[in-house]
Amino acid sequence: MTLGRFATKNAFRNRRRSFITAISIGFSLLLLTLLMSVYRGFYLDQGPPESALRLITRHKVSLVFWLPSYYREKIRTIPGVVHVSPWNWFGGIYKDQKPENQFAQFGVDPNEIFDIIKEDQVPPDQLAAFQHDRAGAAVNRQLADKHGWKLGDKVIIQGTIYPVNLELNIRAIYDTDNPFDSLMFNMEYINQALPKVQGRTGTFYTLVDSPAHVTTVSKAIDAMFENSPQPTKTETEKGFTLSFVAQLGNVKLFILSICGAVVFAILLVSGNTMAMTIRERTREVAVLKTLGFTRGTILSLYVGEAMTISLFGGFLGASAATLLMIAASKLPNGTFFTGFKVNTPTYLAALAVAALVGFVSAVFPSYQASRRNIVDGLRHIG
Repeated sequence: MTLGRFATKNAFRNRRRSFITAISIGFSLLLLTLLMSVYRGFYLDQGPPESALRLITRHKVSLVFWLPSYYREKIRTIPGVVHVSPWNWFGGIYKDQKPENQFAQFGVDPNEIFDIIKEDQVPPDQLAAFQHDRAGAAVNRQLADKHGWKLGDKVIIQGTIYPVNLELNIRAIYDTDNPFDSLMFNMEYINQALPKVQGRTGTFYTLVDSPAHVTTVSKAIDAMFENSPQPTKTETEKGFTLSFVAQLGNVKLFILSICGAVVFAILLVSGNTMAMTIRERTREVAVLKTLGFTRGTILSLYVGEAMTISLFGGFLGASAATLLMIAASKLPNGTFFTGFKVNTPTYLAALAVAALVGFVSAVFPSYQASRRNIVDGLRHIG
């Protein structure tokens, strides 16, 4: 029997204790994996390469204030700007307010929006139909499949922010990697239905020609309107998303603090279990020494047992977190975990944390046991 197999078999000699410990570690690793995935989604993942070239311009004070529509042509004159489109949140109601019927609706310029969001794929004939129908709409495929929409279907959306109901014709169904359901319609529909909102835009969506110009264009836009009655704030697409997260407080510190608390809790559980297990096997250590096992071998055995239990728990927790994320991605829009996923680096990091916890929790009691005198060990009763 190899040393590794011997350690693995011993790890589960007390099955009830070992499985309870593994499940406890697994539950903690599930929470840790979810938090790491959220942290990675918010602060580390940059999205598709095209996302880094997109800027969003809004009112400097708040999103609730409008910007003049003529800002669009002024932004277009800035060197490095390729395309600019209005990007107005409609916030209407489809059928009712049940979660399964909620999705984002944006008023855009159909002639430029798909030049800005280049990763969204739409057939040319459908794009042309969308551009030539003032009441046309483009929806992503998963939203169309969810509601059984086909090209030519009529969709009615009740206005909330705008006092008008949209009666839209599905003219385009596009494919996207974005997990959120969305519908885009021609902003001219609102401008003609509500003359009082003509000349006003909520935000502008801008495409820049290269990453080197993103910062300069962003600063140039805000400098251009700095002294106007409606000053602007321009952010990258990622920065715009994080601005909503920042409204909740210091989310980064909150996530990292909970992660630290979870790791500390795992250490307590694993450390207590291993200390108790090794103390109960004091005489066994003495017997192993009489058979010729060295201190290093005994230390490796007990550390290996702890890491086996911890890795088993880590595997359970990380796998459960992965399945939970997949299940959450299939729930209606509005679910917090929609858009996040447990990728391979996060999964491996969770297992690495589990292995580290097993090592740290066992190394000190194992070292103490390996140093115990044979005679004292054989006399031990416990």
